[in-house]
Amino acid sequence: MTSTAVREELTLSSSVVTHDVDVPFDRVDIATWLRTLPDEEYQRCAPGDHKAAGYTVADDGTPMSINVEMIGTGLVVQHYRMETAEAHHCHLVSTSDVLTPNGWTTVQVVWDLRMTPLDEEHCRYTNTVTSHPTEQFLQFLGENGISFEQAARDRQAASGAHNARETPLFAESIARAARAR
Repeated sequence: MTSTAVREELTLSSSVVTHDVDVPFDRVDIATWLRTLPDEEYQRCAPGDHKAAGYTVADDGTPMSINVEMIGTGLVVQHYRMETAEAHHCHLVSTSDVLTPNGWTTVQVVWDLRMTPLDEEHCRYTNTVTSHPTEQFLQFLGENGISFEQAARDRQAASGAHNARETPLFAESIARAARAR
């Protein structure tokens, strides 16, 4: 088995997208939204890309969000460990399994969700997604004759486009959940 050790000094992709919503800041609870996000609602947040979502815990009891989605040509199974799970900020890290046209590999994906107040009735949602290669991923690239630079260009294009599609829909879903509270 090759190593899934992460090479955090290398970045495959990084994308930050914001979307403003009409909801009072004090009504928002991103952590609860993540823990209770129905599978079908997750799918509505990126139609065609989002395949499944669920909530579980790791062996050590750490809360986890499990997401299955298409990003570009890769089917990604994300095992997001919640490092920060607060009403207005969640920070999750996953060593994600990726099925590419050349087979399986892994990458680290860092997902940061943040809501900030704009005024009494409006907020700004910021969705940040950053990915780093694992040692396994770097070996996979070498075995398939793909340069890191090419992989990073492809991942940046695919991840950036995906984040641009899902962010407004995530923001509106979080706002609907806040209004229903």
